Amino acid sequence: MERESMEFDVVIVGAGPAGLSAACRIMQRAQQHDTTLTVCVVEKGSEVGAHILSGAVFETRALDELFPDWQTESAPLNTAVVRDDIFLLKDENAYQKIPGAFVPKTMHNRGNYIVSMGNVCRWLAQKAESLGVEVFPGFPAADIIYDETGTVAGVITGDMGIDANGEQKDSFMPGMELRAKFTVFAEGSRGHLGKQLISQFDLDKNSDSQHYAIGFKEIWDIDPAVHEPGVVVHTAGWPLSDTSGGGFLYHAENNQVFVGLIVDLNYDNPYLSPFDEFQRMKHHPVYAKYLTKGKRVSYGARAITKGGMNSLPDMAFPGGVLIGCDAGTLNFAKIKGNHTAMKSGILAAEAIVDAIVNDKTKQFVADFQARFNESWLCKELNSAANFGPAIHKFGTFFGGVYNVFEQNILGGKRLFKLTDDKKDYAQLKKAEAVTPISYPKPDGTLSFDKLSSVFLSNTNHEEDQPCHLLLKNVDIPLTVNLPLYAEPAQRYCPAGVYEIIEENGEKRFQINSQNCIHCKTCDIKDPSQNITWVTPEGAGGPNYPNM
Repeated sequence: MERESMEFDVVIVGAGPAGLSAACRIMQRAQQHDTTLTVCVVEKGSEVGAHILSGAVFETRALDELFPDWQTESAPLNTAVVRDDIFLLKDENAYQKIPGAFVPKTMHNRGNYIVSMGNVCRWLAQKAESLGVEVFPGFPAADIIYDETGTVAGVITGDMGIDANGEQKDSFMPGMELRAKFTVFAEGSRGHLGKQLISQFDLDKNSDSQHYAIGFKEIWDIDPAVHEPGVVVHTAGWPLSDTSGGGFLYHAENNQVFVGLIVDLNYDNPYLSPFDEFQRMKHHPVYAKYLTKGKRVSYGARAITKGGMNSLPDMAFPGGVLIGCDAGTLNFAKIKGNHTAMKSGILAAEAIVDAIVNDKTKQFVADFQARFNESWLCKELNSAANFGPAIHKFGTFFGGVYNVFEQNILGGKRLFKLTDDKKDYAQLKKAEAVTPISYPKPDGTLSFDKLSSVFLSNTNHEEDQPCHLLLKNVDIPLTVNLPLYAEPAQRYCPAGVYEIIEENGEKRFQINSQNCIHCKTCDIKDPSQNITWVTPEGAGGPNYPNM
């Protein structure tokens, strides 16, 4: 297919905190070197921020480096944390508040801010454009361009106007080749191009298996009488009995709270439904006291790359670099990945500009790795490397005790390395070996069903297009996953995409791809690794306003 081509010095895939920080830093450094560089950011969402979902309690360390005057430049950081409340939920009613001395220091949040990362990214995009960056929302990067030496040379954006049968419609427009000296991949967790690059360059050859969680978030308008701006609530324990994870409720501005649940995807019971665990969690008194009389206004879910330092692949390769959650730079000990994603983008930008200005392209990979090794990002991730494996190996309570000892007593120094090398999808037990989980029906006040939730995510896809959820073998859902695992896609998907339909005595596996909120959980948790998520037509997916 003949495609138009555009040339840039740098192409960045993804307008999240990592990609936009990289874009801004490239232009800042170019100005310092008195040179002109062309930078393009492509974003699959309909606008910057449309696909951004994060808790989020935000640490400003990387932002302080990128824009030291952010406080006077209208950055949307308006609610400083004033208090941390951490609870162990014993059952659906009982709970115990955990004293601060018994909480890992990494979870103390004074000095941080409760923010909408979607709005922070919109602000970063404005800063990037003011520096001369071209930002193109609605253009997913669908494929990678390699040159004759195997070096990454850019990306191809997705074709538009292809029908469900793969035929060109009247509205057909081929994707463009965006060629660059360097390509930065900042797609977020489980990026589909990032997966290809890790395989192509064997970037994970020296790392443990990557680990993931699914994070849910809802925004609620609540009764002003119970609103406490700046209060951060975290919970562990109930309702999660078959896996690890934890809940949160952050008091933001304008009488709103951000409430959510993180469920580790290493769970073993195929009947577990992360969505339903989240819905029943909100009935616990710790949450219900804030949400009762409130109104839910937004919903979303997203995979989280949480393996940390032990699972981090090599990030740089000939012609490009993986940054942020595309690589896995989240610090799970802090439950924070935005500041680390931004720092990874800053490091990538500085290495790229140095390589271009000083004609050191061939030294880029080694130079980036050296910068990373010397950075506070590397030190921070190293100090938290045992946090996740401790929880996985010893459970929430004893793993928590170990982490308090390592973080509070040893200051993040490791006595030894804990490993956790079993892949999340391989943890599932056979359905016959576990007890099915019965979830209560939603009450429509505190808990809700999947379809009404997806409605609040403003998800939309052009219906007449190829399905972007690809099955390697169309028979596996019914011949393997259903008899062995009761087809867990029906439950791990937070948007009702996958269903087993019975018609005239015959079962059929149905994919409602128009419901997809781009969380990538299916790509991670399918026990047969039979589902591959790829980009749908541009601007498809959720449209989160303030997540």
